[in-house]
Amino acid sequence: MKLSVVILNYNVRYFLELCLSSVEAAIADLDAEIIVVDNNSEDDSCQMVKKQFPNVNLIENKSNDGFSKGNNLGVKQARGEYICILNPDTVVAEDTFFTLLQFADSQTDLGIVGCRLIDGTGHFLPESKRNIPRPGVALKKLLGNPYDYYANQVNEFETGKVPIFVGAFMLLKKTLYNKVGGFDEDYFMYGEDVDISYKILATGYSNFYNGNTSIIHYKGESTLKDVNYAKRFYGAMQIFYKKHFKSNWFFNTIVWLGIKGAYLARIEPENPKIRVDRYVVLSNHNCEFLKTALKKPFEVVTELPDLKEHTEIIFDARTITYKGIIELIDNYKTQKGISFKILSASSTFMLGSNSSKSRGEVIRIK
Repeated sequence: MKLSVVILNYNVRYFLELCLSSVEAAIADLDAEIIVVDNNSEDDSCQMVKKQFPNVNLIENKSNDGFSKGNNLGVKQARGEYICILNPDTVVAEDTFFTLLQFADSQTDLGIVGCRLIDGTGHFLPESKRNIPRPGVALKKLLGNPYDYYANQVNEFETGKVPIFVGAFMLLKKTLYNKVGGFDEDYFMYGEDVDISYKILATGYSNFYNGNTSIIHYKGESTLKDVNYAKRFYGAMQIFYKKHFKSNWFFNTIVWLGIKGAYLARIEPENPKIRVDRYVVLSNHNCEFLKTALKKPFEVVTELPDLKEHTEIIFDARTITYKGIIELIDNYKTQKGISFKILSASSTFMLGSNSSKSRGEVIRIK
């Protein structure tokens, strides 16, 4: 088997459904499998997977043991030559895996392969490619200057060697994953992606960013203006430095003061509301069933017209490929006052996000 896609889920049933629909489309012509590890979700994620995606290998944990343990459990059951660690709040294009596997097979010292991530507004997520968070780099990020933290030496549409990738999307050989011991289970959440990226570099392999394919990641990197994220970031970096660098008392002191003070007064709202006056539904189906859910005027079109400000585009996944949706969001991201949602292939919900700091909004359709 060529590829195993491992998805760790916890209480994001609707995002998981959309993600699985896109992944199934993306592996249609590949020798591949999907493994979902559920960390004891309280919603109906597991029931949904069993009913709507019977070919998925579902692992139901009876407790939430964190990101590292959950993914390590999934990889143990993976049969693919390559594994892809994928977040459930992502949407992949139909050619994402094909593009990256073709690139991976052409490399001789392959470590991790990452790709271009955009948020629900179409804007590039800089955590798609990161540098090693040495104490000085991490400190500047925590104090509001993240430039050196991200791998700006490689353009978002380029391909090149990059040290560190985010755990939302990582593609690598299973043998290499096992060689470095997988995700370090000392990390519960945050830092484990930095750790495995660094371990692979230290083993002598090269990590590559490939900007030739894009995916949506609805939950972008949390802002460090959120004090809880800052604490988790600080804790993860403490573990990372203890394992890989000398202890840095100066970093520890300054970071802790930053957490306790500067960001407490600067917390921003997580789910920004935007004005929507009308909806445009891109579909070749009858969408009258959306009337109750939308509660505002909408127009069903097969081609997007000139759009006015305060318009929301709803992409019908029954009509448009996921690659087409991603490209259109990317193309319209600069037009002022335009927002986006995706209508699920099951037509039971639609979702979208107006911020890289939150997963966004799910609208159920009765």
